Amino acid sequence: MRRMLVMTALGAAVAIVTPRAEAPNVLTAQEKADGWVLLFDGTTTTGWHGYNQTTTPAGWAAKDGALTRVAEAGDLSSDKEYANFDLRFDWRISKNGNSGLMYRVVESPKYKSSYFTGPEFQILDNLGHPDGKNGKDRWAGANYALNAPSQDTTKPVGEWNSCRLVVNGGHVEHWMNGVKVVEYELWSDDWKARVAASKFKAWPDYGMAKAGHIVLQDHEAEVAFRNIKIKVL
Repeated sequence: MRRMLVMTALGAAVAIVTPRAEAPNVLTAQEKADGWVLLFDGTTTTGWHGYNQTTTPAGWAAKDGALTRVAEAGDLSSDKEYANFDLRFDWRISKNGNSGLMYRVVESPKYKSSYFTGPEFQILDNLGHPDGKNGKDRWAGANYALNAPSQDTTKPVGEWNSCRLVVNGGHVEHWMNGVKVVEYELWSDDWKARVAASKFKAWPDYGMAKAGHIVLQDHEAEVAFRNIKIKVL
């Protein structure tokens, strides 16, 4: 809380208390009671490692309260695996940038990349990156290359976007800045048809895992994440 002294018409000093903006990377007591867990503590890369690695690449760093891709690094994977969950996170992309968040990713020498198995919540500078002109299913908030967002609710480059990813069984929802922009059912006839018509048809294990890692994508751009928290369903 912040206190400010003001003078009344009679000359008396009165303290006015105004709420301070909620600090990032902190859970409220109610969130803790409801089962939410932070995946990023705001100051270290604890809880994360390079995809198919045992340590965190130097290109990912805790910078100014955000988990940030600062140099070439490869994808970053959560230490723990998750099946059904409600995930909340903020992201900020650099100009002309591209990235993504993948879920239920399988780590194995069999897969050279996280996108061989994990569906992607797309992160993009819609106006600046070429993918923004290659179809709405490449826009930020999309189920990348499969389901386009219903609308563009992203904020200008350099500002934080608040997102939510709900995965419960085969049901998936993408939310961007308070708006549900994508909803789909894994393994449904519609989903199978979309995969068959996409590049993902080359990878038979794509989207098939019932549990896996949360992965932050390194796509040659600076991208930052904060307020990453998860509640297991």
